[in-house]
Amino acid sequence: VAASTGHTVILVDQSDEILNKSKKGIEDSLKKVAKKRFADKPEAGAEFIEKTLKNIGTSTDPVSVVHSTDLVVEAIVENLSAKHDLFKTLDKFAPEHTIFASNTSSLPITDIANATTRQDRFGGLHFFNPVPVMKLVEVVKTPMTSEKTFESLVDFTKALGKNPVACKDTPGFIVNRLLVPYLMEAVRLFERGDATKEDIDIAMKLGAGYPMGPFELLDYVGLDTSKYIIDGMYIFWTGYTYYMLLFLTSQDRPSAPHKLK
Repeated sequence: VAASTGHTVILVDQSDEILNKSKKGIEDSLKKVAKKRFADKPEAGAEFIEKTLKNIGTSTDPVSVVHSTDLVVEAIVENLSAKHDLFKTLDKFAPEHTIFASNTSSLPITDIANATTRQDRFGGLHFFNPVPVMKLVEVVKTPMTSEKTFESLVDFTKALGKNPVACKDTPGFIVNRLLVPYLMEAVRLFERGDATKEDIDIAMKLGAGYPMGPFELLDYVGLDTSKYIIDGMYIFWTGYTYYMLLFLTSQDRPSAPHKLK
């Protein structure tokens, strides 16, 4: 998305194999966008794809590329220790003006930022999948995030053609704070035997107008990611039954029907 709006992007991952697979996925996605956006102008579509791909570089060494970046957006595994290790390293080599942001959906931005010396230049940019399609970005401001940093993140979001919403650094931000209790109640409805997964999905799509039913959405997001979100929210909101761990996603209950796909 950033590359298609004229930004120079360096995609960083653990191996060239992963990076090549990611670039292939991006190219396939761009072809779909071009086919729709330039239906009557195939040459313009081809040019759009070429220009976008030229804006994307790759690297397996974040230290070697961070020295020339204005913004780092992290989207690694939802593990606080792993994020700390990454940002501690980047903080040593990134220019003073570089803003750090995390795409986390479950971990407090403040806790992640504490691994760095630039808490005032640290915020959250929570995108929603599929990113090329979904217009919303939650822009998260911690008590330490400077107003200048927050405004820069909002401006960047708008430059991508997205709609930013301002969020405080609370578990779940806005969307997941409302969405998780809905998903968990759908699971409880199924576990009680009150309805099948299929009927619950149909009911919410046809009755509430949702594009996906709750079980389709859990499958799309992934049960591992969903569990990270639920665990993080329950730690913060202990005592609130809305955020209690589900048997469906619990590794402690192997006999539970935790595989939805």
